[in-house]
Amino acid sequence: MNDEQVPDEVELALRARLKILQQEHADLEASIEALGHMPIPDQLMIARLKRKKLTLRDEIVRIEARILPDIIA
Repeated sequence: MNDEQVPDEVELALRARLKILQQEHADLEASIEALGHMPIPDQLMIARLKRKKLTLRDEIVRIEARILPDIIA
């Protein structure tokens, strides 16, 4: 899939975006954890945050796949 190297400028932008997404993912995890410890957890909000977290994870995986070369074993 990655027959060509990603140009340096694009790779730097992708790495910056990746770092932001990873931080957002961690923040969502902390929010979900905090909501779960409330006396009456808002299950709807938790479900929404989990969906958003999964969406972020998918985008993180896509960016990582563009940055890292395919390894043929």
